[in-house]
Amino acid sequence: MRIFLDTANVEHIRHGVRLGVVTGVTTNPSLVSKEGKVDYRKLVEEICAIVPGPVSTEVLGQDVKTMVTEAREIAKWADNVVVKIPASLEGVEATSVLAKENIKVNFTLCFTLNQALLAAEAGARFISPFVGRLDDIGEDGMSVVADIVEYLDYYQLPAQVIAASIRHPQHCLMAARVGAHIATVPYEVLLQMMRHPLTDIGIQRFRDDWNKTMGRGESL
Repeated sequence: MRIFLDTANVEHIRHGVRLGVVTGVTTNPSLVSKEGKVDYRKLVEEICAIVPGPVSTEVLGQDVKTMVTEAREIAKWADNVVVKIPASLEGVEATSVLAKENIKVNFTLCFTLNQALLAAEAGARFISPFVGRLDDIGEDGMSVVADIVEYLDYYQLPAQVIAASIRHPQHCLMAARVGAHIATVPYEVLLQMMRHPLTDIGIQRFRDDWNKTMGRGESL
């Protein structure tokens, strides 16, 4: 399972890529707005230049014509840009149009297998079920991810599942267990994936033992 960052913060993205574990990015209007007033296109282009893999960015239009027009423009920004299209009937139609033009689509705000089924048939490259938001309303978000993965595998469809709306490291483990192709995570969750109190204790103990025996400041 690959790890993407769900952010528009350039410094966080640089760090994730520098770690060697982040291979893609997902953004949306809410994440971009957190960065203040920015030139949207320049920000996306900068992110695309940093990240070796797909960078998903969302259209704002809600009707088919506007979504398609915006998507065609966004597709020109970089070779690795992916256009996020929302899970609506208009979104399905827009996805179908864009797929025929070889424009990569990430079908986002997906909450059911039915939505994913239509997205895959329309030609979406990526499908993003929102785990945390389903959990918030008392549903089992990860079971939806599992259902979509099983469906795509059974029919050997090329779309990839991005487990989105990840809230904590346990979500990442669960996404890997059910076979999600990608988990897109907030920066803080990425950091939490490596943290463990026993690791911290062990590192400190090694340092203390070394200093007692070899002297503080001595190195190998």
